[in-house]
Amino acid sequence: MCTDTIDQKNACLDEILASRRSYRMFRSEFPPDDAIRRIIHAGLLAPFAAAAVGNSTDYFRRFFVMRKGSRSMAAASPLVMEQVKVMEQGIETEMKKNPHLRTKAVSFVQRLTAMRKMGRVPGIGTAPFYIVVAERKGFPSVEQQSLAHCLENMWLKATALNLGFQMVSVTAQMSSDPAFCRILGIPAGEWELMGCAIGYAQEELGPSVRPPVEDVTLWLE
Repeated sequence: MCTDTIDQKNACLDEILASRRSYRMFRSEFPPDDAIRRIIHAGLLAPFAAAAVGNSTDYFRRFFVMRKGSRSMAAASPLVMEQVKVMEQGIETEMKKNPHLRTKAVSFVQRLTAMRKMGRVPGIGTAPFYIVVAERKGFPSVEQQSLAHCLENMWLKATALNLGFQMVSVTAQMSSDPAFCRILGIPAGEWELMGCAIGYAQEELGPSVRPPVEDVTLWLE
């Protein structure tokens, strides 16, 4: 049991929260497998939608670890890249019909276009580890909220272990892809997915900038 005082615990937590950043450039060396297990354990400790999942005899959250250079990574990478192209084409088609969407989505489409031109999705094969987290679908549909809690825990644990972490949000679009789900060994359409990339950061990033609490808080009577 940790014997630190409350002030010491809070100081450590505040430092981890302030240090959490999105890293997109990773060194080639692999972190120890034990560090990945500790990050996954942090994800298991995250809250979940118990009322939505129900009393399942099969656990509702799963983790799938792909290493850079592995067969699974080689199989998954082109499938995700194909989904990026589908998303780009679909949104561009909708933007032609909807001027309001064109204004809102233009920067997102530009990112998809950049990925297509690069021929890879950042985090998938560019970091030592690509981890897919799956949350069993229930009712009401709050799986992505549960996955957000899970990934945040993993992100903070990676930060505490001095590892770089990057969300790979396009993973969410792969939950109904039969070929991608076969790699994971789960039925397509029965789980929601989210992913992240983990490795040693290539360079340190500066502190994130946030407004003072007083500027964004209204105390209601």
